[in-house]
Amino acid sequence: MKTMQWAARAEHLGGIPRKMMFLAVGAFSKAVSNLFNNTTVHNADTLLRLVRSRPPGVPLLTISNHMSTLDDPVMWGFKGFPVTDAKLGRWVLAAEDICFKNMALSYFFRLGKCIPITRGGGIYQEHMNEALDRLSDGAWVMPEKYMFGRRPPFPLCNRDIRIVIGEPMEFNIPKLKKMAVDMSNDVSFSLASWPRTCGLDEAAQRCLYTNISNQIRTAMERLRKICKSCQEMKD
Repeated sequence: MKTMQWAARAEHLGGIPRKMMFLAVGAFSKAVSNLFNNTTVHNADTLLRLVRSRPPGVPLLTISNHMSTLDDPVMWGFKGFPVTDAKLGRWVLAAEDICFKNMALSYFFRLGKCIPITRGGGIYQEHMNEALDRLSDGAWVMPEKYMFGRRPPFPLCNRDIRIVIGEPMEFNIPKLKKMAVDMSNDVSFSLASWPRTCGLDEAAQRCLYTNISNQIRTAMERLRKICKSCQEMKD
């Protein structure tokens, strides 16, 4: 009951609570990004295009590093981003032990399009299927985020905030699945009884997971270096 999946439905009370939530949180995000701090965004047009103009049924998956606990939703407050639009807003995986501790918090975060996730629970857990359903619907989903370094619990003030957006990554899943099957024949894993899915046994799934994760990690490291270079040029 604490996960309140019914409150996450677009038709809940005519969608009015969700719209009010996005308006309120969006206004807060814009204040933090544009009034309390000076925010610049690199490659913003790419993200705006993907959020607003994807072909019907095409999902969007984004990954970000942490700078504060409230990066999401605060970072979406930059100028030009439709942060108050509940229909365009992302679905985000949120820690169940923090965001879904009681009924009030559960309802609040469900209205904000949050999906409860158990940190350290692996990819086969109850609400992961909910995230997959949203992707199947062509929605925008943001999983647990990468983190470089320590992060403060609240957004900072009177700072220069720089958001660097990378280029889209497209994965040829049929090709990657074939590679995973071939690689799994030559690699031994300590198996943990993953269920067979998409025609792949556990060894092949682990190869596929590792391949995609490494590509994402490389892209994130590239963006981190861009941020560091920009900071050095500024200094």
